[in-house]
This record gives sequence, structure tokens and C-alpha cells, in this order.
Amino acid sequence: MKSEMKMDKIREEWFPLVDEEGRVVGKATRRECHSGSMLLHPVVHLHIFDNEGRLFLQRRSMSKDIQPGKWDTAVGGHVDYGETIEEALHREVREELGITHFVPRLNFVYCFTSSIERELVHSYRTIYEGEMVIDPVEIDEGRYWKIEDIESNIGKGVFTPNFEQEFERLRKILNFF
Repeated sequence: MKSEMKMDKIREEWFPLVDEEGRVVGKATRRECHSGSMLLHPVVHLHIFDNEGRLFLQRRSMSKDIQPGKWDTAVGGHVDYGETIEEALHREVREELGITHFVPRLNFVYCFTSSIERELVHSYRTIYEGEMVIDPVEIDEGRYWKIEDIESNIGKGVFTPNFEQEFERLRKILNFF
């Protein structure tokens, strides 16, 4: 019953439409944005590192409509219409991992295009050592990965394509290798 209610909420979600500079130019439903329309809409990602330099990843729920069962960025979610990027980031982190206090640092902003959607991704990072409460509807599993273990699994179908592309960008700005 709870997942049916969540699915009804998802069907009713409205996303802002933006230009490549992030200026809001309209709005559309989640369904419209994920239908192959290529309407550009903003999303937030948070990369969570621990003090040992490991990166926390989530395994996407098998019930997700996009990339189910793949390992992905610790937190990722859409910006709701009328919400700021920062508000969306804090909401998504709270909803997916139960984290309420963290200090985000902007990595970069870029456009990502898949076969069904086009997103303006706002990528952040933080160092976090506290407790996490994983949302079982959104996430099947979460754990910290060593950077070399991520690197050795790139291109093997373990991760979402978006994560693999973003990881390469992150490696360059943080000088992993």
C-alpha cells in the first residue's frame, strides 16, 4: 500500500524546466520529463566520502523505473518545481539516507542525456561519518567503496552510466589518480 501511494505521488510530481544555465523556463510532470521529450530538468547528486577516502554508493531499488539494481551516487534526486537546488539537495539526502546535518561542496554542474531524459546535474560532495538510515523503497543497499574497487568495476555494468561519467569528472577535480 505504501509503495502504491508513493507511486501516485511520483505520477503527480512537477519538475522545473531549465535552460543550460539553470534558469527556470517552465514546468512539466515527471512523466513528461521521462518520456523521451528531452525536456531539460534539474537534479542533485551528493557524493559522500568517509575519512578514509572511501565513497558511499547506493544500489538502486529494483522497483526504480530507471537503472534498477545498479550502483549509483550516494544520493540523487529531482528538484521539485518551486524548490531551490539547495533545498532539493537537503530534502533528498534526508529522504534517502536520513542525514540532516552535512556540509555540501559544489563539484560542478553539467548536462546528462540518456535515451529517455535530459538532466542538468548539480553535483556536490561531503565528508560524513555519522549514522545513515536507508530508505528501503528507494535503495536496496548502501556501502562505502574504495576508489580502486570502483575503478576496477567501471564499464562492467555494475554502475549506472551516469555515475560512471560523473565519477570520471570527480576523479579529475579531486585528483584520485
